[in-house]
Amino acid sequence: MGKRKGGSKPPPKKARAKLDTLFSCPFCNSSKSVSINFDRDMGRATAKCSQCSQKYESRCTPLTDAVDVYHDWLDSCEEANK
Repeated sequence: MGKRKGGSKPPPKKARAKLDTLFSCPFCNSSKSVSINFDRDMGRATAKCSQCSQKYESRCTPLTDAVDVYHDWLDSCEEANK
């Protein structure tokens, strides 16, 4: 009779890289001054700069992340500059 093979452990899962939560302001260019706040009950997300007090509001869904709101803000700034 053969020897029983011991169960080998599965390989460890790779850790995902975390996304940024603080961003640079497109108006005053200060780094890590824009924070994103979510009001998921109302379906609203707000980006606000702590240095120059610029604000941006947009709609959010349960799948919306801080990066999405920030890039929506940048897109609207580019659109306004055209």
